[in-house]
Amino acid sequence: MKNGLWTSIMENAVFALEVLGIALALVVVAYIAEKLIKKKNGDTERVLSTRKIAMIGVFSAIATVLHIFDFPVFFAPGFYKLDFSEIPALIGGFAFGPVAGVMIEICKILLKLMIKGTSTAFVGDLANFVIGCSFVLPASIIYMVKKTKKNAIVACVAGTFCMTVFGSAFNAVYLLPAFSKLYGMPLEVIIGMGTEVNAAITDITTLVLFAVVPMNLLKGTIVSVVTMLVYKKLSPILKSATTKAAKRTEKE
Repeated sequence: MKNGLWTSIMENAVFALEVLGIALALVVVAYIAEKLIKKKNGDTERVLSTRKIAMIGVFSAIATVLHIFDFPVFFAPGFYKLDFSEIPALIGGFAFGPVAGVMIEICKILLKLMIKGTSTAFVGDLANFVIGCSFVLPASIIYMVKKTKKNAIVACVAGTFCMTVFGSAFNAVYLLPAFSKLYGMPLEVIIGMGTEVNAAITDITTLVLFAVVPMNLLKGTIVSVVTMLVYKKLSPILKSATTKAAKRTEKE
């Protein structure tokens, strides 16, 4: 009994460290990319100014609300939930850079855990964070290089592609085995839940192909369309506020 408890504690501790490592790595990648792009563009603004931190808080709160109201989809087993919390994260990434986008994703998950807790042994929360970043991070980096409408479309398409490919591979190689291990549920049972929804799902590969891939494509498409429509209207307001904040900083 004691050995089993100790093993469980160690497995959860290792998983927690892996999550922290992934989060740190994503922040570092976002920071390096943003610094390089700023240097190339001659932009001397700090990566995380006081105003940016405040706006990250605002967008994180909106993302948390959207994340809490997730819902199942008919073509995937019930433990897969769809939400649109990447909309504020992508808008924040477009407006304030990739670091802001990743920070919004991190804050969103932390706030969600404080409010709602976890029902998937934290595996679902890790999945939402990492796969969300696989969409927001490349999209915000591409858009930061050249802020045009055409490049925004390219960024959204690239982000959706990255999220679909990475999300599928990450589910198959890491998330599903981790969920099985931490939740004490054999992979056969997990696959069986998929089979009940779609008879074509018979193993991890088909589970990912017929459930994860279409869900990420659907999410990426909806998030991209909404972001393009909303950001166009928000952009002048955000730019105006940024300019005013910069002028106040110069005067001080």
